[in-house]
Amino acid sequence: MGKKPYYLTTAIAYTSGKPHIGNTYEIVLADAIARYKRFQGYDVRFQTGTDEHGQKIELKAEEKGITPKQFVDEISKEIKRIWDLMNTSYDKFIRTTDSDHEEQIKKIFKKLYEQGDIYKGFYEGMYCTPCESFFTSSQLVDGKCPDCGRECQPAKEEAYFLKLSKYQDRLMKHIETHPEFIQPESRKNEMVNNFLKPGLQDLCVSRTSFQWGIPVDFDPGHIVYVWIDALSNYITGLGYDAEGNSGELFEKFWPADLHLIGKDILRFHTIYWPIMLMALGIPLPKQVFGHPWLLQNDGKMSKSRGNVIYADDLVEQFGVDAVRYFVLHEMPFENDGVITWELMVERMNSDLANTLGNLVNRTISMSNKYFGGIVENKGVADSMDAELKAVAEAAPGKVTAKMEELRVADALTEIFILFKRCNKYIDETEPWLLAKDEEKKDRLATVLYNLMEGIRIGANLLSSFMPETAEKILEQIHAEKCEMADLAGFGQYVSGTKVTEKPEILFARLDVDEVMKTVMARQEEKTAEPEAPVIDIPPKEEITFDDFMKMQFQVGEIIACEEVKKSKKLLCSQIRIGSEVKQIVSGIKAYYKPEDMIGKKVMVLVNLKPAKLAGVLSEGMILCAENEKGELAIVVPDKDMPAGAEIC
Repeated sequence: MGKKPYYLTTAIAYTSGKPHIGNTYEIVLADAIARYKRFQGYDVRFQTGTDEHGQKIELKAEEKGITPKQFVDEISKEIKRIWDLMNTSYDKFIRTTDSDHEEQIKKIFKKLYEQGDIYKGFYEGMYCTPCESFFTSSQLVDGKCPDCGRECQPAKEEAYFLKLSKYQDRLMKHIETHPEFIQPESRKNEMVNNFLKPGLQDLCVSRTSFQWGIPVDFDPGHIVYVWIDALSNYITGLGYDAEGNSGELFEKFWPADLHLIGKDILRFHTIYWPIMLMALGIPLPKQVFGHPWLLQNDGKMSKSRGNVIYADDLVEQFGVDAVRYFVLHEMPFENDGVITWELMVERMNSDLANTLGNLVNRTISMSNKYFGGIVENKGVADSMDAELKAVAEAAPGKVTAKMEELRVADALTEIFILFKRCNKYIDETEPWLLAKDEEKKDRLATVLYNLMEGIRIGANLLSSFMPETAEKILEQIHAEKCEMADLAGFGQYVSGTKVTEKPEILFARLDVDEVMKTVMARQEEKTAEPEAPVIDIPPKEEITFDDFMKMQFQVGEIIACEEVKKSKKLLCSQIRIGSEVKQIVSGIKAYYKPEDMIGKKVMVLVNLKPAKLAGVLSEGMILCAENEKGELAIVVPDKDMPAGAEIC
């Protein structure tokens, strides 16, 4: 009987630029899950890749003076380099520009059209450029984008549409009868209450306003829009064929056991994608997990905010496995995690250098000092051995239970509970005192054997999360890497084994001040570029000085701020301007936390006509700068100015 198949996928990375550590977290998380499934004895298929079509890519390539294909080749190569740097064990790296993928997308689109699930029509409505989204007039909030609160422009475009509404009830029933389908639970509730219950509108799945995409081969001028193109990678990468000639991999591994994605793209994977699969007559994936974000202290990472941390910079400073440990251990199950250089140093010193590194080093060193490196089980037991053995024997089951729930941070914690118990065992047994009494030599040997067995079990469990470190530990104690089935019972370490003579320091303690000096020097070096990036925008109609004088700009101080509950992108701020307080709603939730806004001095357009955004009154506008990706940064005074100061 062969191994049970397990198919795991990530979202495919958009080829707009180099991925930061927040983007990289997902591939490391997926890799830990894939490795653990292999450790459990599964036949794992792990797929990742890059999403390479779309208007943004076309524009970026044009700015650089190269073709879109040249642009995505460059970025895809960089993404793959980062994934490889992080020691991820994917089986397939798919690109949506792969010829076999493109061919199947054409077939899928045609199949859905011919069976009536895609139809041709016109899109006439309002278009929000930063959100790249169409809205009907009824969906707008006070005439503005319901997501970001910015102006929308009228748009009319011939397009094909996918009949989401046709499958809405069937999808709702599937979610109700498969409670594990969308995880965590809070994400499922969000999808059902915010999207399915209000009713689905048919989805635009082709575009004519740009060319960089897979052509609709039976209707020149149309290209397949991102939804069908990108989402279908999960089946095209297995050799799915829309004409019924799918390959062995598809027959073996579909449906996927787990789609691992960021919480911000859950709607596409739990509504659009399942409906496409239903229309194709293909089973739905067993589970879609929307993981939280890894944030900097001051919010979501973005280049425009200057708070980006890249994986290769972290690896250069701490090493691959230390970075893997941090991003996996510091990310809660549902809530966003935080990464800073200072926190990395703290974890490096406490968990990796002290708890793990010191345990392995001193256990091997004592074995060499007292027994010439020979580790033997002399069977001289003591009552204090029982708890160590109990913790070690329970660890595989506890780690597996956490991994089954995708609580990866908790699984790592269980492994380190074992390492901490080993350190406590050393303090309890005091091997250095046993070594002074010749009659207690056999007891000393047994203590060191028990420690080595605890380390062996812990290292094998650790191999999915920190593979290089686990391998180093097992090499030093001359133990074989094994699968989960071989960890049953305490006492599998071969008595009489000789450990290495000179144990390697796994993790060295670091000085936080020295690390920060290095980080700052590296950042200064990177920012000392001869030319700063610029953005050209289309000029607006000229205005007179009198037109300008009609607008009243003042400095405002934010005294309170909260999220607008009906919107994903809006914050509501109370802003003191002179002796008056105005309430202003802004589409900046993706870039600023409410608590970080309080106390900021901002530039405000004061005499803007009041309007309601998502049902909340807004009495002005906070001025922001916007980069080419639509990311926002608040414009602030260069010097400290009093609230109410006129901007002229």
